[in-house]
Amino acid sequence: MSSVVSQDILVPAEGGRLFARRWVPAASDAAGVPIVLLHDSLGCVELWRDFPQQLAGATGRTVIAYDRLGFGRSDPHGGRLGLDFVDREAHEGFRSVLAALDVERFAAFGHSVGGGMAIACAAASVDSCQALITESAQVFAEDRTLEGIAQARVSFAQPGQLDRLKKYHGEKAAWVLSAWIDTWLSPGFADWTLDAQLRKVKCPALALHGDSDEYGSTVHPDRIEQLAGAQRVIFTNCGHVPHREQPERVLDTVSGWLAGAR
Repeated sequence: MSSVVSQDILVPAEGGRLFARRWVPAASDAAGVPIVLLHDSLGCVELWRDFPQQLAGATGRTVIAYDRLGFGRSDPHGGRLGLDFVDREAHEGFRSVLAALDVERFAAFGHSVGGGMAIACAAASVDSCQALITESAQVFAEDRTLEGIAQARVSFAQPGQLDRLKKYHGEKAAWVLSAWIDTWLSPGFADWTLDAQLRKVKCPALALHGDSDEYGSTVHPDRIEQLAGAQRVIFTNCGHVPHREQPERVLDTVSGWLAGAR
């Protein structure tokens, strides 16, 4: 595993600046396009922890992660998320990051709702996206997902729980929580799916999922396999965050798959 150096960048985008971080292996593989990470509903660059650095070292590729508008160290979001927020990210913040970092071709890797956004990115940029990796992605509003979010709403209502988010999102924490819970539990979101985007994916795809994921059953990787031709990998005894719960397995699976997907 090669040594990795990181660089922080502020990206100008519609609505405000986005915070991004880039990890570059000292001995980078020129044949490998950068991997762009898309975080989950409560996530940010810092909450990926050391996974991006490990991923860069294991794959020999540059890895880029960014905070979506309203999250982490990016500027506050000026309004509410629309029900089309997953697809819109592919056309807005994501493209701003690619332009600022001069990235023409990429591999999209998203966790949870970020996995859905990675699918949208692959569908919107079929000529530029060379590989798609989803981890614990949701591709429709499954009952298990909505039940998990409803339980999280109860938990976060307890005293002091919002402080956990303030550590990473500062004064934006209440907005971040609302953007997750209120959007997903909105009656208008019940019919949301990524079926149309999945059918547009042309690049090789890998769908990772834990068999004990509390926010989505394996019906999601099944659908990604069916509609996008993805290779499906289910991690046993694993919940919603495989890259934290079983990092070595995720790194081995992703690096091996990418080596063969060129």
